[in-house]
Amino acid sequence: MSPDRERKLDDLLSKQEIYELLCDYMRGQDRLDPVLHRSVFWDDARTDYGIYKGDADGFVAFAQGALTPHKSNQHLIGQVRIDLEGDVGFGEVYFIAFHRIEQDGEDRDLFVAGRYVDRYERRDGVWKIAFRSELVDWSRNDPASDSFLKASPESLLGARGGADLSSQRELLRTL
Repeated sequence: MSPDRERKLDDLLSKQEIYELLCDYMRGQDRLDPVLHRSVFWDDARTDYGIYKGDADGFVAFAQGALTPHKSNQHLIGQVRIDLEGDVGFGEVYFIAFHRIEQDGEDRDLFVAGRYVDRYERRDGVWKIAFRSELVDWSRNDPASDSFLKASPESLLGARGGADLSSQRELLRTL
């Protein structure tokens, strides 16, 4: 295989590995799984979210604590741009985050949308986040609207942690 072809293959595999980190980050938040959430960061990673700036351990504790009181969360990834320079990558990741919260005794739908601007590093063949910042582009806080769910009580609902069907691999094998 030509050196150019090898580099392109390495870049493709690297981008896929980084994308899977991004998915694990979101899953760790939505399922309230701090171990998974923390696993995407290098031990010396730094973060800057504006409302939290510091190391990965502190950020995961902060984020898990902020999300735990919510009734549900869903973080969606939009377009992802990853530029590689050898064992360093730079990313811009669009996201929309939904949070079902209770405010003044009322269910509310809080939406936050923005971009993560990241630096990834490959160390000993493993990609992880070395720096992550969150830029907020817009947000909304609206009264909850669940008319579809109220009209369809047989809908299967997501849950957190092990109660979610996606965490029940053995059950999924039998269905």
